[in-house]
Amino acid sequence: MKKYTFMQRAKTDIKNHKVKFCVYLILRILVIASLVMAAIRKEYENVFVCVLSLLLFFAPTFIEKTLKIDLPSTFEIIVLLFIFSAEILGEIHNYYMIVPYWDTVLHALNGFLFAAFGFSLLDIINRNPRFKFQLSPFYLAVVAFCFSMTIGVLWEFIEFGCDMLLGTDTQKDFIINTISSVKLNPDGLNVPTVINNITQTTVNGRDLGINGYLDIGLMDTMKDLLVNFVGAVIFSIIGFFYIKNRGKGEFAKQFIPVIEEDTQNIEKQKNSEQ
Repeated sequence: MKKYTFMQRAKTDIKNHKVKFCVYLILRILVIASLVMAAIRKEYENVFVCVLSLLLFFAPTFIEKTLKIDLPSTFEIIVLLFIFSAEILGEIHNYYMIVPYWDTVLHALNGFLFAAFGFSLLDIINRNPRFKFQLSPFYLAVVAFCFSMTIGVLWEFIEFGCDMLLGTDTQKDFIINTISSVKLNPDGLNVPTVINNITQTTVNGRDLGINGYLDIGLMDTMKDLLVNFVGAVIFSIIGFFYIKNRGKGEFAKQFIPVIEEDTQNIEKQKNSEQ
């Protein structure tokens, strides 16, 4: 009986969200194809990335079932495309290196999406009659912003850990032509020594062949956090006005999950009107 109910529910979900199902199916096929090609080439790290991507594709459904919320189709589609763009296109097909600002756009989108998710969770709690406190729209926006930034910082911790422990280069390096450091002060004072117009870097007697100094990940990390900040701010502002006008913003509705019971009540109301 439970199996029958699950199948019926799955068929209804596919019927009501055809675009989401098509996107999920296409992306899943592409990931499986990449997995097969990586296995044939014995690129086992890429095989792991593909398997991880397939598992992450289940994250929206897992969140819905666990928290008993309904994720908007637009939100789910963007999450699926984000996972595919970051893991398959970015890591395996090297889009991070060959497509300008690929990483920047993804980090900005990450800030936007997590602000939306954090905002919706607080809004659900805020509307629950079991809780005796009510948070203002401004406070909801601020906490959603902080939630998004915290996720961004934790992700940078993961990247740093991978680079230090596994020898990867997730925090990409930048070539700069000016450095300022107290370590270079000849008198050992806490006064930075500035070196301008750097055109060559030599390590252990070997010229690295770069037209400048190699910054090890710092600028990439700060750039990622900055665009995460921008994405978080944008959605926090959108969410603030959404709550202020209580659900009148059609754009915000595409990114804010709601309680599953509310969705079912809306569908029943639509069916009764028909």
